[in-house]
Amino acid sequence: MMTTVSTYTGSMISSARRLFRMFGPGLVTGAADDDPSGIATYSQSGAQFGYALSWTMFLTTPFMIAIQMVTARIGAVTGRGLAANLGKAMPATALYAMVGLLLIANTLNIAADIAAMGEALRLVAGGPMLIYVILFGIGCLAAEILMPYHSYSKYLKVLTLVLFSYVAAAFSIRIPWGEVLAATLIPRMSWDYDFMLTLVAIFGTTISPYMFFWQASLEVEERKLRAQSGASAASTARKRLAQRDAARIRFDTVTGMLYSNLTGFFIIVTTGATLHAHGITQISTAEQAAEALRPFAGPLTFLLFSLGIIGTGLLAVPVLAGSAGYAVADSLGWRGSLEMPVRRAPGFYLILGAATLAGLIAALSPFNPIRMLFWSAVVNGVVAVPLMAAMMLIVGNRRIMGAFAAPRLLMIFGWAATVLMTAVVAAMLIANLAG
Repeated sequence: MMTTVSTYTGSMISSARRLFRMFGPGLVTGAADDDPSGIATYSQSGAQFGYALSWTMFLTTPFMIAIQMVTARIGAVTGRGLAANLGKAMPATALYAMVGLLLIANTLNIAADIAAMGEALRLVAGGPMLIYVILFGIGCLAAEILMPYHSYSKYLKVLTLVLFSYVAAAFSIRIPWGEVLAATLIPRMSWDYDFMLTLVAIFGTTISPYMFFWQASLEVEERKLRAQSGASAASTARKRLAQRDAARIRFDTVTGMLYSNLTGFFIIVTTGATLHAHGITQISTAEQAAEALRPFAGPLTFLLFSLGIIGTGLLAVPVLAGSAGYAVADSLGWRGSLEMPVRRAPGFYLILGAATLAGLIAALSPFNPIRMLFWSAVVNGVVAVPLMAAMMLIVGNRRIMGAFAAPRLLMIFGWAATVLMTAVVAAMLIANLAG
C-alpha cells in the first residue's frame, strides 16, 4: 500500500514539474500585464462604470492571445528580439521613435509601480513609505542584475500566483452575479468621452507594447537555453519549434493571457460591487482603490487587494525594465541578454538599470507618476497600433520567417486585433473632437 501511495505521489510531483516547465514567457507576460497600473485602470473602470465594461475582458482575450503568439513566434523562429526584426519592416527613425516612447512609458510605469508597492505595504504594515520604496527599487534592480534569467524566471513564475488574491477578493464580498452576467454578455457602448477614454485605456493595458518586446526576447532566451542543452544547430531548433515547442508556446501564451484577463475581470467586478455601488466613482491609484475598499468590503478584501499590488509590482518591474533593455539593445545592435553577466552586455544593463533607477528617483520625487498611469495606458493603446501592424507584416513574411510564417488563422486574428485597436483609438479621438 505504501509503495502504491509513494508511486502515485512521485507521479504527481513529476507531472507538476512538467507542467511548471511548460509555463514560461507567456504566463509571466500575462501576469505582469496586471501590474499596479493595470489594477488602477481596471479599478477606475469598475468604480466609474460599475460592470458596464466587464465585457472588454472577454472581447480582448482572443486578440490578445493572437498578438502575443505572433510576437512569441517571431522571437522563437528568428532567434532575434522584436526590435531587431522591426528594423526590417520600418524606417530606422520610426523604430527609434517607437523604442523611445516605450522607454519613457516603461520608466513612468516603473516609478508608479514602485510607489504603489511602497504605499500598499504602508497601508498594511504601517511605517515609512519612503523606506519601502527604496527597498523595493533597489531589490528589483539587484535581482535583475545579479540573477541569470534561468534562475530568476522560476521566481517570476511563482509570483504569478499572487493574482489569485483578486479572485479571492471578489468571492469575499457579496456580488450580484446576475447583473454582472448581463453586463458581460450584452455589451454596452457609449460615445461619451470618459467612456471611450476608459475603453482605450483598458485596451492599452491589456494589449500593451512592452509585452510584445518582452515575450519575443524571452522566447529568444528560451531558444538559447535549449540550444545549450543539446539542440545547438539552427535546423534542430527550428524542427523542435515546429513540433514540441510550438505546442508549448501555444499552451503558455493562451494560459497567460486567459489568466491576465480573468484577473482583470474580477478586479472590475470587485470595485464595481463596492466602490461604484457606494457612489465612489473616481480612483486615481491602485492603493487608493485598496484603501477605499476597506469600509465597504472589509479587512480581508482590503488585505488581499493590497498584497496583490505588492506581488504584481514585484513581478512587473523586472518585465518593464527588461523589455526596455531588450528593445534599446536590439534596435542599436547591442549585445543584450538576462543570461549574460554585466561585463558582457554593458549597454543592455545600463538601459535596464537606468530605467529602474529613474523610476525609483521619480517615485521618491514630488512628481507623482502614479497620476500618469491611466494616461500612459491610453498612450500605450495609441502606440500599439503601428507596432502591431509591423509585427503582422513580419510574421507573414516568408523571407524573414521561412516555412514558419504564421498560418492563416493566426494572421486573421492578428490583423483583426490590429484593426480593433485602430478602431478603438479612432473612436476615442472622434469622441474627443465631438466633446
